[in-house]
This record gives sequence, structure tokens and C-alpha cells, in this order.
Amino acid sequence: MPAPVLLVIAHGSRDPRHAATVHALVRRVRALRPGVRVETGFLDFNIPSVQGVLESLDAQGVRDVVALPLLLTRAFHAKADIPAVLRDAPARLRIRQAEVLGPSPLLTSALEQRLYEAGLSPADKSSTGVVLASAGSTDPEAIAVIADIAREWRHTGWCAVRPAFASASLPRTEDAVRELRALGCARVAVAPYVLAPGFLPDRIARGAAEADVLADVLGPAPEVARVLLERYDEARRPALTALGA
Repeated sequence: MPAPVLLVIAHGSRDPRHAATVHALVRRVRALRPGVRVETGFLDFNIPSVQGVLESLDAQGVRDVVALPLLLTRAFHAKADIPAVLRDAPARLRIRQAEVLGPSPLLTSALEQRLYEAGLSPADKSSTGVVLASAGSTDPEAIAVIADIAREWRHTGWCAVRPAFASASLPRTEDAVRELRALGCARVAVAPYVLAPGFLPDRIARGAAEADVLADVLGPAPEVARVLLERYDEARRPALTALGA
């Protein structure tokens, strides 16, 4: 039996860097798992739409799909938008919605690697405060997850780690930067906990103006691709168990 098609569901953006980054990540996923067909659909702004991809797969005779939200937290899009789109899919498709990517130790490793690429080294950890800057959400669960990640990451040796949000929640990136300065951290770094460039990541970058280091977005980091495939495997595991695979 062929492996289910992996449908990566991205938010979409008017910013062309967003789609380019999503496609780069999907190419890395395909390279890691050449035996799996991987497609991309967007909720808004970009094409192909999720509905369009699902209809195309149905017309081609595909029957099994794992729909994977390209999201770092379980907020509104994962709980409402994506399930609503999937409910409108062609009836012959068997669709399982995978879990969102975060939290994951692999994503924390990717954040750290981005900081090293931006100029830090492991020797800098004890004297560096890090702002874990996410897009933000009105969902308390999503906010709590970001706070938990910051708390756990602090225990790996950084001077301090503070969460910050580009929208919907406080503190803002610039306020967290100033708080870490006041704590006495020798340097302050901002680590964007976002997958692709766009409006809110640009706001994070502006808020990092007084920081010493600004890391890049996670983008097509190898660790992100590995998490994506982990979520795919988890979603299809019940079917594999039933088949005795």
C-alpha cells in the first residue's frame, strides 16, 4: 500500500518570502523521505489553495492524506481554520490531521543553531540573554507553550530566556530585550520562533534593534524538516498498527 500523501498546510502571506521559504522547507522534506509524495497548500494569499490540492488529489485517485499544519503552536488556525477546510474535502479522501510542529527539542536545537549562525558560540551562552520571539496569539494554550519553551531553554545554560510576542500578547520583543539588559546579561540575542519571513517576523526584527544579535527565522532548517516528518509518522501510525506494519 502506498504511503499517504503528506499535505503541508501553510498559512500564506502577501510577502513572497513566505511562500519561497515554505517551498524550500518542503524540498528538504522530499529529499529526506523520497518515498513519500509531499504537496503544499495555503490557507490564504498564495496558491495552490488547500481545497484545490485536495480536489486535485481526489481526481488523481489518491485516497489517503496526512494534513500537516505548518504551525508551531496549537492556536486558532490548527483548532478551527484547518479542520474547517478539511471537512469540506472530497468525501472519498481519508484525511488525518497531524499535530502542529511544536514544541519539540529539535526546534529548540534549530533556534540555537540559528543563534550560532548569527555570531554566537556555545561559550557565549552563560553571558547571553535570549528573547524567544514568537508571532503571538490570543489562545492561552499557545502563549503557555511559548513560556514553557523559554523556561526549559533557560536550563540549558543561557544567562536568561524571556518570551516575547509580535502581536496579541505582551511583552513585545523590545521590552524583553530591555528586561534582559536590566538583568545584567552581557549581551542580548533575539531568536525568532517563526517559520518564515513576513509581516510579524519583520516586527520582531524591528523590536530587536537594541539587541546585540538577531537570528534568522527557522525556515528550512534540517531540524524543522525532521520534526515535520516525525509528525507525519505519528499521524499515520494508527493505520500502520492496524495493518500490523
